[in-house]
Amino acid sequence: MIQYPRYRQHRFSSFQVIIAGFAAVDLVGALLLMLPIAAQQRCVTPFHEALFTSTSALCVTGLVVQDTGSYWSAFGQSVILLLIQIGGLGVITVGASFALLSGRKISLKQRSTMQEATAAPQMGGIVRLTGFILRITALFELVGAALLLPTFCADYGLRGIWYALFHSISAFCNAGFDLLGTEGAKFVSLTRYAGNPLLTTVIAALIVFGGLGFLTWEDICTYRLDFHRYRMQSKVILVTTAFLLVLPALYFYCFEFTAGSARQRILLSMFQSVTPRTAGFNTADLAAMGSTSQALMVVLMLLGGSPGSTAGGMKTTTFAVLLANMWATFRRREDAEFFGRRIDGSAVKNAATIAGMYLTLFFLGAFVIATAEQLPMSVCLYETASAVATVGLTLGITPQLGVLSQGVLIALMFLGRVGGLTLIYAAFGSSPAHSRLPQEKIAIG
Repeated sequence: MIQYPRYRQHRFSSFQVIIAGFAAVDLVGALLLMLPIAAQQRCVTPFHEALFTSTSALCVTGLVVQDTGSYWSAFGQSVILLLIQIGGLGVITVGASFALLSGRKISLKQRSTMQEATAAPQMGGIVRLTGFILRITALFELVGAALLLPTFCADYGLRGIWYALFHSISAFCNAGFDLLGTEGAKFVSLTRYAGNPLLTTVIAALIVFGGLGFLTWEDICTYRLDFHRYRMQSKVILVTTAFLLVLPALYFYCFEFTAGSARQRILLSMFQSVTPRTAGFNTADLAAMGSTSQALMVVLMLLGGSPGSTAGGMKTTTFAVLLANMWATFRRREDAEFFGRRIDGSAVKNAATIAGMYLTLFFLGAFVIATAEQLPMSVCLYETASAVATVGLTLGITPQLGVLSQGVLIALMFLGRVGGLTLIYAAFGSSPAHSRLPQEKIAIG
């Protein structure tokens, strides 16, 4: 009997599938936005501008080179909104949703990819979790649109229905795209509604709800107010999120927004505390804010939202794990701890790796843009933090950047959205080594 040699079949990892899915949808979105029907002037949009907009929408960032409300037509805005929804839910989740709706069975390989895409702790119940994600997303976005409807219909008539739906989805998906710019006043975001308590509160709530993560919402819906039954991850996310919302808001209220009535100051402080994580809307003139406030917003942008959410950034759990590890080191403890539970050493390693990767991309991107555009480093750091953390806040330089600098921001948005570990595992593989080298000590600090 002749035995033929076995050839190992190449299989794409789930991480490579996620990246390939994002890239494919991004390219299709760019091609659609290049069509003359996508622009109000019925002109062909240059490829680099269409790709920038498509990447920003799919990566739920919000940085733009053309004002969304005044440049793009109804078709173009619809493409952008669809990309935002796909990016917020995740390409894999959307694909799995169509498979579920069509009655197709989900294979084991597909379930594994869905687990990675949703940051689920285990593969079991992943199909049920996908259904929950779709229901909770539809609920928040429709309720948000209904609450925004009176304000936008009062200002824009029937067109306000589209405005309410667009801004609700953009807020819940932490995208930061808005339609309020005009030919005479571009890139205005929500500054017109800075004193409107209903609109600013609804938008801020949608941003926070989208950034908590779907697993956290599953715990909230299952256990209600029985906090001690939540997953440890959900507890960490809720406590860290509260910490990152309250303290910056207090700083902005006391030191940044010192003029105006107490209500105006509270609304401005609250919204500017929420939006850097990672929504991209703004109700204040960001360029007019003090340098300390801008630096604080850069930190908030880099930290971002929570894993398995519509938000980007390093994630709240990464920040919390690094703080817990630091506290354990101060106390000369072997392990980091949360709520009476020990943190696995690999989580600490992953947190340090992700933080290092985001900081490297953040500084490297700013260095390239500052060199190419001859701009102050501080301004470029703000833009690259906004891009790599998929935030969308800007000091106003993005529309004036050259093609090279726009390309840098496109790369940062894409890399920031697909996630640090996804990139690392896709590039280098995720199989652990079976052998270990001899150990030797090195001085730290």
